Amino acid sequence: MPKDTTKTKRKAAGKSEGKATKSKAAKAKGAPKRALSAYMFFSQDWRERIKTENPDAGFGEVGKLLGAKWKELDEEDKQPYIDLAAKDKTRAEEEKASMAATKSSAKEKSDGEEPADEEED
Repeated sequence: MPKDTTKTKRKAAGKSEGKATKSKAAKAKGAPKRALSAYMFFSQDWRERIKTENPDAGFGEVGKLLGAKWKELDEEDKQPYIDLAAKDKTRAEEEKASMAATKSSAKEKSDGEEPADEEED
């Protein structure tokens, strides 16, 4: 008897048909970086200490230890990181606004049309 190959054909066809591919939006060159959270500032500060204390820990384990340490901290200990995050959020918003202003002024110049402020006689 011949071998039934329909099963493998269905699998191969199902893989490409069912899934839609997602494409990432291209980031503009020189675009501002997103603001970091308080936890990310904490992680940057503590990662080396955690790695030194746990030299055998892998990437995921270090992340778990950082998360546990963050949860242990009281609000007073978290406050410096929260302040850094607030400053970084302000920076990101300002950069985004200036980037938007730059884009809009560049677009107006590239259109080649001057706005009609004065009426011609």
